[in-house]
Amino acid sequence: MYKVGNIYFIAATAVIGGGLFGFDISSMSAIIGTQAYKCYFNQGPDGPGFQNADAPNCSGPTSAVQGGITAAMPAGSWLGALISGYVSDILGRRKSIMLGCIIWVIGSTIICASQNIGMLVAGRVINGLCVGIESAQVPVYISELAPPSKRGRFVGMQQWAITWGIMILYYISYGAAFEGDDSPTGYSTAVFRIPWGVQMVPAIFLFCAMIFLPESPRWLARKDRWEECHEVLTLVHGKGNPDSPWVAREMEDIREFCALEAMHADATYWELFKPNMIFRTHLGVFMQVWSQLTGMNVMMYYISYVFGMAGYTGNANLLASSIQYVINVIMTVPALIWMDRWGRRPTLLVGSTLMAIFMFANAGLLGGLGKDAPPGGLNGVPEESMELTGAAAKGLIACTYLFVASYAPTWGPTSWVYPPELYPLRVRGKAVALATSANWAFNTALGAFTPPAFENIKWMTYLVFGIFCTAMTIHVAFLFPETAGKTLEDTAAMFEDPHGIKYIGTPPWKTRMNTSATSRLERGVVSDKLAGSDGEAEHAEKVSTDKKMSV
Repeated sequence: MYKVGNIYFIAATAVIGGGLFGFDISSMSAIIGTQAYKCYFNQGPDGPGFQNADAPNCSGPTSAVQGGITAAMPAGSWLGALISGYVSDILGRRKSIMLGCIIWVIGSTIICASQNIGMLVAGRVINGLCVGIESAQVPVYISELAPPSKRGRFVGMQQWAITWGIMILYYISYGAAFEGDDSPTGYSTAVFRIPWGVQMVPAIFLFCAMIFLPESPRWLARKDRWEECHEVLTLVHGKGNPDSPWVAREMEDIREFCALEAMHADATYWELFKPNMIFRTHLGVFMQVWSQLTGMNVMMYYISYVFGMAGYTGNANLLASSIQYVINVIMTVPALIWMDRWGRRPTLLVGSTLMAIFMFANAGLLGGLGKDAPPGGLNGVPEESMELTGAAAKGLIACTYLFVASYAPTWGPTSWVYPPELYPLRVRGKAVALATSANWAFNTALGAFTPPAFENIKWMTYLVFGIFCTAMTIHVAFLFPETAGKTLEDTAAMFEDPHGIKYIGTPPWKTRMNTSATSRLERGVVSDKLAGSDGEAEHAEKVSTDKKMSV
């Protein structure tokens, strides 16, 4: 069967799996403030389906229940991420992504047909299984196919796909919000059923497109399918030339590492906590944990509450909230272009510092200039527990936008790029799955925590996340080494001492990124070219010199 070998097309297709997570975020954030959602899933005095022309508003689910509805998806994702390690090792990276697509369609069908909160929660848990698989294995799949000099760009496309998914479905939800009217008797369930049904489309496309993409060459090598491994490397990196120096050198590196790993039994999750692996496990897990504790997904899920406190209601709230999704898409682009030049450490440190500033600024604005809302919250929404007007309200919105603009080119893409770079081939699938499961565990907790937090501790919710952003800055500065520009095999070797006991290499704050010309693989390719014709040698030497000078 015909297979596509263009790495840009491969990455652009695979990251649609990340877009599914984005669809879920906006399908909830855009809908929880609509009259249709609040009336159909109402938990007020008269229960679900409440309709009363004399009552101005339906109250919707309680804060605790809404937190549970939101948290249902990341709870399923936590389980899906853990399962994905075994699924990926058995079926392969490509087929595990395709399996996730099937699960997503099943879950979305149940969500779209939801008759009550229980059915909605069940569908979201099933969708979460898919998101857990995709979010863990798509970065692994792309990392094992991409050249080291552009790996950050290609894996970072997962975050860009998430931002596109958020924005696209948010505007679909915004358009659907005009169905029916805002009265308790005139609302239409099409407001939420349309976006919940449309979100199946990208999963169907992804499943069909993955049929034409190659399997990970490193997974094939691990299964002793060396001929297929060579074919994939020839297709993707050799431009159809099986004798390409790049292909030969990469095959040599993969064989070397597979020979070392063949001396060990198949990896288990327990192995990730052994002395020779625990440092890397801690890095991967905290990379994903901190990405949640920035507070970004809180901003994504519950942005309508924030803008409600700033005085925006109805469609004006939805439209103002959508601007941050546009910012998210645009500001992710610089990371895709320059992340591999910036390096991982500077990107993370700058991002967390800026986010801490804007979180503390929001806490100061609400705590110092805001006033408590009437009992029951603004607009009958308990989570809108404070009120800001005038310049203070504009400041709250501005800091929210600036926070998103800080996260998008830094922690957003890097949180997906960094974990797959840390581990050797034999444990990579399970290690990234474990790290991603930590992401979803904290996503679940924060999804449940945030509505009651806005209702009860109010402005101090921002203070909590500001402290987390400060803590992650310190953690990265002292313990996260630089991995940019190295091959996956080079990065794995960076953590080993000569006896393979523990990490005793260069202190993390002294590590530096490699240029593509200085990685083991590409040094070998340049050497091979230098041994060839005069024209090839001259060109290779120039490329090597230019790349070194650029860094």
